[in-house]
Amino acid sequence: MSLRIAIFDDNKNIRESIGLLLATEPQFDVVGSFSHVLDCVEDVQTCRPDVVLMDIEMPGMTGIEAVTKIKKEYPQVQILMQTVFEDDDRVFDSICAGASGYLLKNFLNTKLVDSIKELQYGGSPMSPSIARKVLNKMQSVSSVIKPEETPDYHLTAREKEVLSCLVNGLSYKMIGSDLNISYETVRSHVKKIYEKLHVASLTEVVAKAINQRIV
Repeated sequence: MSLRIAIFDDNKNIRESIGLLLATEPQFDVVGSFSHVLDCVEDVQTCRPDVVLMDIEMPGMTGIEAVTKIKKEYPQVQILMQTVFEDDDRVFDSICAGASGYLLKNFLNTKLVDSIKELQYGGSPMSPSIARKVLNKMQSVSSVIKPEETPDYHLTAREKEVLSCLVNGLSYKMIGSDLNISYETVRSHVKKIYEKLHVASLTEVVAKAINQRIV
């Protein structure tokens, strides 16, 4: 079954380049390409994507605002942000709005396909620095909220180790190095963690792990 992908970017050349790149992957199907996000909810309703590639800087309404609108109506859609600067606070705002990860535009040719596949397997492609910002945000919120009672999610000992690494802002590669396991094994564990915790993004994982004191 193909993975349906929609592209939102005001730069026509970038949209076309992304479309050509994704066309090389037989399991990907580009179902929409849009130059603005003013009608993003209607566009998503029409083309029914599994994954949305969203530029942060969009005319009329920002990509961050679009993420909030899309996730409100279609929480199951995975959104990968595209940006020029890694340390931009807007990336962090996008993640908090519901995006599952982000990719620097100058790495589109080399990392886009892998990043989409990472989303497909339950991952959240982002740098440790942004993951750390998410963690700090969640910790500050949880400090003023009464922790929830911890249910039994039936996580294995290894899954708890991987979850602890995610909470501490480690990337998949860093987790693999720390636990002496392969990247694919890390990705497999993360997918199972997402399924057992009933979450769809790294932000939700960190929030639930901290608030429910799972690790």
